[in-house]
This record gives sequence, C-alpha cells and structure tokens, in this order.
Amino acid sequence: MIRSMTGFASAKGERGDYSWGWELRSVNAKGLDLRLRVPDWLEGLEAALRGDLAKAVARGNVTLSLRLMRSDAAAGAAVNEDVLAAALDALARIEEEAMARGVTLAPSKASDLLGLRGMMEAAAGDEDTAALTAQLRAELKPLIEDFLAMRRAEGRALEQLLRGQLVQVSGLVERAAVLAEARKPAVAETLRGNLRRILDNAEGADPDRVAQELAMMAVKADVTEELDRLRAHVGAAGELLDAGGAVGRKLDFLMQEFNREANTLCSKSQNAELTKVGLELKAVIDQMREQVQNVE
Repeated sequence: MIRSMTGFASAKGERGDYSWGWELRSVNAKGLDLRLRVPDWLEGLEAALRGDLAKAVARGNVTLSLRLMRSDAAAGAAVNEDVLAAALDALARIEEEAMARGVTLAPSKASDLLGLRGMMEAAAGDEDTAALTAQLRAELKPLIEDFLAMRRAEGRALEQLLRGQLVQVSGLVERAAVLAEARKPAVAETLRGNLRRILDNAEGADPDRVAQELAMMAVKADVTEELDRLRAHVGAAGELLDAGGAVGRKLDFLMQEFNREANTLCSKSQNAELTKVGLELKAVIDQMREQVQNVE
C-alpha cells in the first residue's frame, strides 16, 4: 500500500500539574523535512522526538507541535526585581517633580505596581522533569499511528485514482497502436514520394548518405518503440503500486519517462487522429504526475 504525504493528527494529555496538546501534520516535499516546536527546557525531548519521527516517515514536510501548560497554582510567581526597581525609581522621580510644582498626588498602592507589565514572572521550578519527558515520548507513538493511518487512507484514495489513470493510459496506447497501423499505407506513400525526390536529386551523391537519409525518414515515421515503451511504463507503474511503501520518487521518475514518450509520439505522428490521441495521453499523464507528487 502506498501512503500520501498529507496527514494530520492531534492529541491531549496531562500529568500532575501539567497539561498539553499535540499537533502533527505534513504536506508533500521532495525529501524529509522535520520541523519540531517543543519546549526547550525539557532536556533531550526534541532529539528523541525527531528520531522517532524519522523512523516512521520517509518523505514529507512534517511539523510536530507540543503546547505544554502548567496550572497557575503550581507555577507560582515571583516579583521581577529589575522591573520593580525601575518602577520605584520612576515613582520617586514623578513625586519629586510633582512636589516641586506644588501638585499633590494620591498615595501609590502596591496593587498598582503589581499590574505593571513584567512585574510578576513565573517562579523557576526545581522538580525532576525526567518522568514528564518519558510520558511525552510514550504519547508520541499513538499520535504517529493516528497520523500514519490518515496518510494510509489518503494513499488508498491516491492509489485508486492512479490505477484508474493507468487504465486510461493503456487504453489510449492501444488506440494509438491501431491508428499507427491504419496510417501505414499513407506513411509508405509519403516515404515513396520522399524517396523519388531524393533519387531525382541524388546524382553524384554518396550512396551511404542517401541510405542514411532514407533510414532516418523511416525511423521518424515509426512509433512502434514509443508505444512499446509506454506499455512497459504502464506495467512498471502497476508493479510499484503493488509493491507499496515509499515509492513516490520512483513513480515521479516514471512520470517523466511517460511524458517523454508521449511527446515523441506526437512529434512523429504525421496523422491528425494519432496526434489527438497523443495529446489526450499527455493530458492524462499530467494528471497522474500531479497525484504522484503527493505519494510518499
């Protein structure tokens, strides 16, 4: 089974005075790009989570966010000494200036100072965070499972779509083969006309050069190899879908090969109906390539 590079999962948890929320999401990317937003004061947590994610995901732009909160009662608070000193100095200066001007001010209250921005700060905790870190690491496993489940579900939908498009490509290739066979008399007549023109103007020409020109004309009119390679590409794409896993890069390369053969088919068609089929083929291949960009 193939997996999509699009996925999302979230979870919540708590332990003692702490509560938290997880978010894990991903979109398509050429390689694996892990972006973690986790508290840096939990020693070793980010490195551990990064390692666990790297084992589970092969490709994608993956973002893991952990929002960790502590209850107000447990967090405690302390006065920021620097902010307090600055506030008191400012008050003294204001009162001094007011007295100099004969202005009477109301007495200042401690509550006024407590409301100033930055006056109160969370007290530093001295508890052992090893148990908290261990629980957070343990919670990542089910989060990843939910995340991968969504990527697998998206992958099933992608696979169904790609298989349907492969059927379309296969049908168009066989239509092209029928048209290529039907145009053979016209192609043969064109080659005979070209041959007559060459021979009429070949007096004194190098026979080997004339033979090369004739062979080149025949090659330019023959699309058998392109059709055979397109059939082979259809088979190879089906095998990759059957194999499953992280086959996105291989499928992307195969789409380039599909497109190259379809372009050559159009350039060599020399037939309006065959060109039309070639253009339809290119359209389906472009649609496939867009979907393949999301395969892990």
